[in-house]
Amino acid sequence: MNRTACFCILLGMVACGAFGADVDPFLGRWALDLQGGGAGWLGVVQGEGHLDASVLWGGGSVLPVDFVTVDGGTLYVSRLNQVERKDAAGTVVRTQTATEVLEVKVKGDELTGTRILPRRNGEGFERSTFTGKRIAPLPAAPDLSKVKFGEPIVLFNGKDLSGWKLTKEGQANGWSAKDSVLVNNPVQEEGKHRSYGNLQTEKEFEDFNLTLEVNVPPHGNSGIYLRGIYEVQVEDTYGKPLNPHNMGGIYSRIRPAVAAEKPAGEWQTMDITLVDRHVTVILNGQKIIDNQPLEGCTGGALWSDEFRPGPIYLQGDHTGVSYRNIVLMPAK
Repeated sequence: MNRTACFCILLGMVACGAFGADVDPFLGRWALDLQGGGAGWLGVVQGEGHLDASVLWGGGSVLPVDFVTVDGGTLYVSRLNQVERKDAAGTVVRTQTATEVLEVKVKGDELTGTRILPRRNGEGFERSTFTGKRIAPLPAAPDLSKVKFGEPIVLFNGKDLSGWKLTKEGQANGWSAKDSVLVNNPVQEEGKHRSYGNLQTEKEFEDFNLTLEVNVPPHGNSGIYLRGIYEVQVEDTYGKPLNPHNMGGIYSRIRPAVAAEKPAGEWQTMDITLVDRHVTVILNGQKIIDNQPLEGCTGGALWSDEFRPGPIYLQGDHTGVSYRNIVLMPAK
C-alpha cells in the first residue's frame, strides 16, 4: 500500500472514530518534548458530547485544533494548513488544504507520538516523533502577602554582558551595554534576513519577583521569558484592543486585564512575580495580570518542564529593544 493510501485511511479513522472510546487517559495538559529539540504543549478536554484540544508546537501561539478523536487506544489530533498553488507568474491559482495529524499513545502519565505532515510539494510526508509528560494539577493561587523574598540580585551591571550568554552558541549577537542600558540592535541588510540570538542569564532561578524597565521602538517586538519557559510579551501595542499578544500579556495564554502600555519610544516599568505557577504582572504601575495560573509553556520555551529552575531570557531575534535596571529577588 502506498503512502497516499495509508494517509487517506488515517484521515478516515480521524473522521469516523467513535466518541464512546475510552478518552480518560488522554484528558489533561501535557508537556511535550519535540524531536530535534524544542518544547510543545497539548491540552485535551471533553466538552458537551465531543473532544477538543489545543496545541503549541515549538514556536508561535497555543492554537485550537481542527478535530480530535480516539480510536483503538490512540488519540488522533488533526490540524488544517492552507497551501497556495501559484503559476509561473506567481499568481495564486488554487488553494489546497493539507491535514497534519498527531498520533498519540498514552501509558500512565507519559505519552509518545508521531507527527505526520504532508510535504507542501505533494510528494509524501514528513514524520517526526515526540514524547510528553502529564502536567501536575495547578495548586491554588498563592497568598503573595505571605511570600518572602531574598536579597535583590542585579542581573545587568550596566557596563557589559557579564552574567549573560546567548541561548544558542554561534548565533549573531546584537546585544551590548551602552550608557547603563542593555541594547539589542539586530542590524539587517537590504533584502536579506540575518538571525540574531536571544540573551539569557547564566544563573537559573525558581520562583521570584523581577523588576525592570524596557523601551520598545515603533513596531518593536521582544519578550521576557520567566525561567526560560513563560514569555511576558514586549511589543509596541499602544492603542490596540486587548489581546493575549499585547504588551505585558503571557504570550497567547493570558490577556492583560487593562491596557497600560505607553507609546513606543518611552521607558516602561514592569514588575513581575512568579510563584507556584501563578503570575502577576504590573505594567507602568497598573496590575494587568493578577496572580493568574499558567497552564503550560509558551512558544519559544527552552524546554517544556515547568518544575525545573531556569534563566531569565530576553528575546532578541525580532527587532531592536532596550532594557535597564533589571533586578530579581528570589522567593524563599
